[in-house]
Amino acid sequence: MELSQSNRAVIIGGGPRGTSVLERLLAHTAAAGASVRLHIDVVDPYPAGPGHVWQPGQSRLFLMNTQSFYPTLIPQDPSLPAPVAGTTFDQWRAQQQRDPLPALTGEERAELAVLESNDFPSRALYGRYLQCALEELLGNAPDGVTVEFHETFAQSVRPVGDGRFDVGLATGATLRANAVVLALGHIPSRLNPEQRELQAAASQLGLQYFPPAVPADVDWSRIPAGEPVLVRGMGLNFFDTMGQLTEGRGGKFVSTGSRLEYEPSGQEPRIIAASRRGTPYRAKAALDGYYARSVTLRYLTEAALERLAKAGIRPSFDHDLWPLLHRDAIWAYYSTLVRSQPAAVPDAKAFLAALEEALQPHAHSAAKWEDNVESVLAVHVGPRHRLDLPGLAAPLAGRSFASRREHDAAVVEFLLDDARRSALGEDDPVKMAIAALHHGRAVLKTAVADGGITDESWVAGLRGWFESFVEGLASGPPALRAEQLAALARAGVVSFVGPDPKFGVDRKSAMFTASSPWVAGPPIMARTMVEALAPGNRVSANDSPVLEQLLSDGLVRPRLMMAAEGAPVESTGLDVQPHPYRPVAANGSVTENLYVLGLQLSSTQWGTAIAAEALQPGSPAYRSGQRTLRDADEIAAAILNRA
Repeated sequence: MELSQSNRAVIIGGGPRGTSVLERLLAHTAAAGASVRLHIDVVDPYPAGPGHVWQPGQSRLFLMNTQSFYPTLIPQDPSLPAPVAGTTFDQWRAQQQRDPLPALTGEERAELAVLESNDFPSRALYGRYLQCALEELLGNAPDGVTVEFHETFAQSVRPVGDGRFDVGLATGATLRANAVVLALGHIPSRLNPEQRELQAAASQLGLQYFPPAVPADVDWSRIPAGEPVLVRGMGLNFFDTMGQLTEGRGGKFVSTGSRLEYEPSGQEPRIIAASRRGTPYRAKAALDGYYARSVTLRYLTEAALERLAKAGIRPSFDHDLWPLLHRDAIWAYYSTLVRSQPAAVPDAKAFLAALEEALQPHAHSAAKWEDNVESVLAVHVGPRHRLDLPGLAAPLAGRSFASRREHDAAVVEFLLDDARRSALGEDDPVKMAIAALHHGRAVLKTAVADGGITDESWVAGLRGWFESFVEGLASGPPALRAEQLAALARAGVVSFVGPDPKFGVDRKSAMFTASSPWVAGPPIMARTMVEALAPGNRVSANDSPVLEQLLSDGLVRPRLMMAAEGAPVESTGLDVQPHPYRPVAANGSVTENLYVLGLQLSSTQWGTAIAAEALQPGSPAYRSGQRTLRDADEIAAAILNRA
């Protein structure tokens, strides 16, 4: 088919978000009938579908942070054009168990054989799902649509007049298109000044420094057995590091019936972990779905957002939204406490009635409601059963330790208590308070999208304190990981630096150092240091040739936000004009026919790293759940309306 310039679209990024745009283009084309002719170029150095992060060949020790029932590439919104093919991941999982594809490897078949809807799949298996979904989509592509894949980097996107672009590839080829989609996903990031200093010192002194990276990209075999290794960060990437350096070295976790134990292989390094809190993220509760069924938001609801909008109020996070979600967390905690531990509150009926009245948003000023709640608690609930929400995120705050051994014991105690609470699921008050925050995140994503909150509260509130607070509570690993980490600490394979760690380099001894002001003893020293962090998602610090060129040429710009004191603050994502999302150029104009999807929208949307949620029977269908898929749909519609 001879192609005109008016029916060619280029998608830069072939991972899940780029594939979502491709899927929506096929769906819209099929819905439009046989008259549409379209050629789609997908540019990505990694195989399309899985993209960079979800490659099927990576270690199966890298687990997803969501269960099988959660993710989907295929939208389930009946108001959108029907998909030409594909299913949710969980439907694909069940289908493969009934009738596995011949191309599945032995490892994939073995994982699928025991993988249930509530289990956490490997990232490799999710990559296979993405690969299969793409193949199925291509096999059902409508007549008149052709797709070509270019396994290389896009180097540039330059306008050539009449709203068209030339996309330059690393191979030297050029693709001319009437529309370009930036679905860049996780891109490399330049190191910050401290990281650059550590990297330079490592090079000068013969040390090993591992900067932030996608875990599957790291050569873990370079870390020597038996030697200490400093690991900074105890979020999700930490558990990937932990797995590679323990089970990945041949060690085994063995259940003794009462607890989990670790049997070392002798090939492990001595892992010394550090984070600002001094503890890892809290583990997920054992639930039947993504959201706790016993928790229903009463205050931070989509109806409450609509009331603010009708009143013409552009909410502040700290003043308008957080007080509502704070109420929801308090109610979830104490209503669960009354249900699961009746002896904790002697007069439960009177207590809940008084608490409900104290929590009413309309009953008193914003400054007074917390005092009213405290008055109710003072009458009905003893100190041992009170909720300390800030304390949940910083369990070691205010404590000092006479030795690292004493601190390690405190971390193990925290891990085992957290795993125990996770096992109680909907019957644990602490986990249900966290569950309310988790529900609330879904509503907040809708509330803050497209400038829904004030700039100053985005900078100081949402991103300033709440994001790290809620991620440490509600974005944690499966509870098994907490039990495994406790077992590793008891086995002497893992130790901990302590809260508020300080890192440096002792040039005299040629060692990295780490210490905590709350843990007595000399600094910890090691010849190897790992940053267990994802590369920073900040467009102004990116290391992507195409994004650098777009910024340099002024076709895109970072979004500036006004802080409380009136000073402009450069945010993490691109400045965009909705809907669909098109970048704002350096001169303030909108760059037409260039579209943005995913992580680079982090200044307009919150929680852009989360995949699309599949619909779950009996669970709330928050509007934010399939937001990325609707964004992809809007882009596809705009592209085809111009073609």
